[in-house]
Amino acid sequence: MKILVIQQKMIGDVLISSIICNNLRTAYPDAQIDYLVYASTTPVLEGNSNIDNIILFEEKHRKSKKELLNLGLQIRKEKYDLLIDAYSKLESWILVLLSNAKQKISYKKPGRNFLYTDNVPFEPFPKTNLGLAIERRLSLLEPLDLKIKIDPIPKLFVSEKENQDALALFDKHKVQKDRKTIMISLLGSEKLKTYPLEFMSAVVDYVADNADVNILFNYFPKQLEDAKKVFNACKPSTQEKIYFDLLGDDLRSFIAIMNQCDLIIGNDGGAINMAKALEKPSFIIFSPWIEKKIWATFEDGIHHLSVHLKDYRADLFEGKSEKMLKKEALTLYQEFKPEYFKDQITSFLKKNIS
Repeated sequence: MKILVIQQKMIGDVLISSIICNNLRTAYPDAQIDYLVYASTTPVLEGNSNIDNIILFEEKHRKSKKELLNLGLQIRKEKYDLLIDAYSKLESWILVLLSNAKQKISYKKPGRNFLYTDNVPFEPFPKTNLGLAIERRLSLLEPLDLKIKIDPIPKLFVSEKENQDALALFDKHKVQKDRKTIMISLLGSEKLKTYPLEFMSAVVDYVADNADVNILFNYFPKQLEDAKKVFNACKPSTQEKIYFDLLGDDLRSFIAIMNQCDLIIGNDGGAINMAKALEKPSFIIFSPWIEKKIWATFEDGIHHLSVHLKDYRADLFEGKSEKMLKKEALTLYQEFKPEYFKDQITSFLKKNIS
């Protein structure tokens, strides 16, 4: 049996959709399971033996109709028995159309249901604390009527060498071994997903005031100036606990560093999803325009907790579409005062640092 799973887009999406591959491997241990993703997201798939081949959707496929057609024809030659499209956008629709797979599963959406043999309802509300991002992916397995216990948790695989390299980095920076270590998801993937820097400094101060911990910042080199702004706005007593220059060289080294941390706090995004896959407790600050019900995965109020401006100022969201909220995101962020959730951070730390 040959299976193709499609999930373009960002790291968090690719990592979460990998649960489809993981469960398919349990159900069909001898199958060939291939995964089509963006090249930039492949580090979160390293070491995952549930995936046989990674097919790259590259920039050339987006820019050139000819290259997209060639990719579709390449997929057609593979003669897949089953195709699961977890992305379900124009780019994947074309690939699905060309694939000639025997069974094709995706979400039920107006105008393109003819492309698939099975169209699964795109549920608007979560039924469990898994969150919609997880529940929707798992729903794509329902037409297969798998006779297995479904595992909803994404997995990251860290090698012994990667762990040792991360520990060596901790030693190099003289990280205190007798203290827990907290990763701060400092900046989002874009400004509209980044909690205001002055507010984030207050959050880091809350952490330092309430726990005797080591604090690491997650940021890319191109984000150095913003990271410095957060650091400089923190209290001197907080700065003493921050290992500002302890960074990995790439995404795999970040994963290994995160594996040595005890929990993560900060902006929603790939770092949070990777931490959860490493079974680390998380406290998420959502952007005002992002729907919490989708990405607040495994929310239990203890090990996984999230906050959204709507939790405190529902009046600011009345009658506004997602498009309107995205346009007003930066203004709404200014209303999302860190004082709103100060007590929740304190409680989260108390439950997960002891």
